[in-house]
Order: sequence, then C-alpha cells, then structure tokens
Amino acid sequence: MPSAALNTVSHMPIYRVLEARSGRVHILEWRRRVLRVAALLNVTLAACAVGLFALDSSSDPLPEKTFRAAWNALNLITTLGDFASLDQRAQIFMMATMVVFMMIGGYAISNLTGTFSSAAMVALRENKRMEHKLDRLANHVIVVGFGPVGRLVAGRLQEAGEQVVVVDRDDDMATQASNLGYLVVQGDAGIDPGALECSRIEQAKAVVVTTEEPDRKLSITLMAHCHNPKLKISVTGANSQHGALLRRAGASEIIVVDELVASALVDRHSKADKP
Repeated sequence: MPSAALNTVSHMPIYRVLEARSGRVHILEWRRRVLRVAALLNVTLAACAVGLFALDSSSDPLPEKTFRAAWNALNLITTLGDFASLDQRAQIFMMATMVVFMMIGGYAISNLTGTFSSAAMVALRENKRMEHKLDRLANHVIVVGFGPVGRLVAGRLQEAGEQVVVVDRDDDMATQASNLGYLVVQGDAGIDPGALECSRIEQAKAVVVTTEEPDRKLSITLMAHCHNPKLKISVTGANSQHGALLRRAGASEIIVVDELVASALVDRHSKADKP
C-alpha cells in the first residue's frame, strides 16, 4: 500500500488526453462563432449606415452626409446618440435596425457564453497546468494501470524516492491516483500513443505495465519500446509462454505473479521446516 504520507497530499491535476483534443476543438469552434457574430455586426452596421445615407434628404455635401450616416450607425450600437433630428422614415429604419441588433445580441449570448465553463474547457485548463509539471520530468517511472498491483507498485516506488507518473484509461482510477498525489495521465496507453507521449516516455527511465488484459499488455509494451528503445520495461505476465511474447515485444523484465506467489510459499514452508 502507498505510504500514509501520500494520503495527506493534495489533489493533483490530471492530464486527460482525449479532453485535451476536445478542448482545442471547442476553442476553434468558439473562435468561428466569434468571427460569425463579428461579421453579422459589421454587415448590419454597414447596412444601417447605407440606409441612413439613402434616407438623408438634406442638401448637405456628400462627405458630410456619409459621416453623419456612419456616426448615427455607430451611435446606435453604443446607445449614445441623439436621433431626434432624424425624420420619421429614418427613425422607423433605425427602429428596425435596433431589432436586428438585439437579435444578433441574443444570438451572441446563446452561442458564446458557457463555452469556457464547459467540461472540455475545464479539462483543457487542467491539462495546461499539468503540462508545466510534465515538461520538467526526467528519469521518472511510468506505471501503466492503477489497479491493486499498480497501486502497490506506485506506492513502493514513491517510498523509494522515485518520481512516478500513473497512466490509466479509467476515470475513477485516474481520480484515485490523483487524490493520492501522483502525476496522472488519463488515456488508453494500449491504443492512443498520446497517452505515453504525454507521460514523457522519452525522458523516462522505466515503465511498469500492470494492466490485466494480455492483449493490452502486449500493445503497451510494443508502443513503449517503439517510443524509447532504451527504456526498461517491466510487465506482469500470466505465464512464461505469454512472457516470451512480451519479451519479443520489447519487455526487459517479465514478472509472473503466480510463480512469485508459489516461490514465496515454498520459501516460507522451507524456513518453517528448519529447526
């Protein structure tokens, strides 16, 4: 079990691989909406200025009429203008333009608000905080999987003074690791290469793969070895036959849990028989 000191560590941010991409998509979509609203405002403003110019029946010079039309159109947005001097036709036109501006304002509120408080954007901000921590990592150990074995391994490594990064695809497991103070990357290391890349595998000194599914162990081992051929990769294997496959995939050390348990039982039995 992890040391008791870990239980007092404050919650660490989690780098969520999928949410990082989703957050970037949200930002791009928000920017497109901003440009759309700005385009609608500019078009409406230009139409308002043109309409006021066309409705101006005064005999003033053309530059003066143009300036007055633009001035009144801008004042319509800022609500600072005095439109009492406009005739009835211009006032009716201005009223119609006000309605259009209110509709654009409603559209802008409904489309632009809430984006930065969405779950994807919150995760993106959390990822930004995590990136600063991950960028400084070197000679750390990556523990893939935070099940019972992974939690025990991470705790022992932490007690030994190692910097540990936990990678797990499950949200609950990632949250548990975060609450214990570990640096956490949430993603499927067996499918998404971004999970290992974000855990800075090229700067790591070792990876411990503790996931239970044999196929995922094989794919994670292969991907980790491809990222960093010099990396020490320790994998739990179901049996020696599967261990041979893992070794060919790049594993440096295969730990067959059943064999370790059997050896421990035999050792204890042997010691108990000695006088």
